[in-house]
Amino acid sequence: MSDTFDRDGYESVTGDGSDVPVQERTFAALPPARGRGFAETWWGRTWLKALEDTALDGEQLKRGRKFAREGRVGAVSVRPGRITAVVRDRDSSTYRSDVLLQELSETDWERFLDMAAARAGHVAALLDREMPPHLVEDAAAAGVELLPGIGDLGPECSCGTWDHCPHTAALCYQVARLLDEDPFVLLLMRGRGERRVLDEFQERIAARAEGRAPSEQAVSSDASGASAGKAKDRGVRADEAFAARDILPPLPAPPPLPAEPGPAPSLDTETEPEPGIDPSALELLARDGAARAHRMLADALSPGHEQQPPPNGLTPQQDAVRLVADARPEPWIATRLAVGSGRSRVGLDVAVRAWQYGGAAALTVLDEEWTPDPQALARAGAGLIAAWEEGEQPRLRSAGNRWTSVDGGAQLRYGRDGRWWPYRKENGRWVPAGPADDDPAAALGGASGSDD
Repeated sequence: MSDTFDRDGYESVTGDGSDVPVQERTFAALPPARGRGFAETWWGRTWLKALEDTALDGEQLKRGRKFAREGRVGAVSVRPGRITAVVRDRDSSTYRSDVLLQELSETDWERFLDMAAARAGHVAALLDREMPPHLVEDAAAAGVELLPGIGDLGPECSCGTWDHCPHTAALCYQVARLLDEDPFVLLLMRGRGERRVLDEFQERIAARAEGRAPSEQAVSSDASGASAGKAKDRGVRADEAFAARDILPPLPAPPPLPAEPGPAPSLDTETEPEPGIDPSALELLARDGAARAHRMLADALSPGHEQQPPPNGLTPQQDAVRLVADARPEPWIATRLAVGSGRSRVGLDVAVRAWQYGGAAALTVLDEEWTPDPQALARAGAGLIAAWEEGEQPRLRSAGNRWTSVDGGAQLRYGRDGRWWPYRKENGRWVPAGPADDDPAAALGGASGSDD
């Protein structure tokens, strides 16, 4: 067959409040089925016969077949007693469609598992993804009906139709293709997933070989089996979780933004801190962490946030400057941060001023001196010529990416992003004088003005 899917990677296990895990498999949307039947195996055809014998309106089934052939059925979620998918109508509207199938009772499962485990051919057939007629017949003889019959496939659809509509019919036709590939899909609908079924087969076969009842094996393996079972459980692949986004329960609403960051814990206790640990420094870091988390949440809840590129990470040296700028620590802490970031105390103050004007980009302009390539130099020169009227351009000396006024009191620094950053000299040191500007004249005016 041409249709393939991952038999192992799409199965997830979650708790339902009981000791038994709830298993679910989600299959990515199948391609259109033009030019082929929906069921090639006898059990797949039996599934469709149950649908066609149950539905009251043959026209709805015809439309459903067309929808399935055109690939209008999205990812299919299979779990005990229910299959679910989003089906797209001809007008592009979408409907959540479910088809319900009665789960087997615990007694029925015990009968089926005992019957199949006693016949090696039945287990081998299932492992080969086959469901031979004699397996179904033996199950029926044990009082267990595996395949659905008339009235067993119950429809539910958000379109509001009480009988099988085109959407639930399309879902059933697509599921027939899944059943062709893997009869364990049917067993999951009947209540138990592949891993659990195979584990219970193995348990019964081993118990029978040792002359024990399966229940004895279960009692002896409960303690170790719980952790072993967890070790075998795997998460859900990211691509499959995305494929199932329309049929999984909706996520809860985003949390409201608190009015302010949460308070930092007080570390002022009667217990002496360990050598080298300063509680006040830790409290500063905790307050800073709370403030950053508050800002990140505010950004995440702002409109259009999902369209913004993720911010670049800061180096430890840059983050030290940010911490001083945001948290305004005590002088002795600022001095320690200056040393840790490789700056003098005065140099840290200048870096903090740069951060306040333009964050990490401004820090880069403060610390970096570079020589523009010929193209960048030409763009910078053209920008300088266009910024002033003829005869009004100030006299500037250039060195690398820096243009300094002849009187030595103001400076423009050309960033790699093509913006101009104003600087002025204070106490023999160049310090940032304002934010960046695309207009060098406006930026130079900021360097000449007062710094509030």
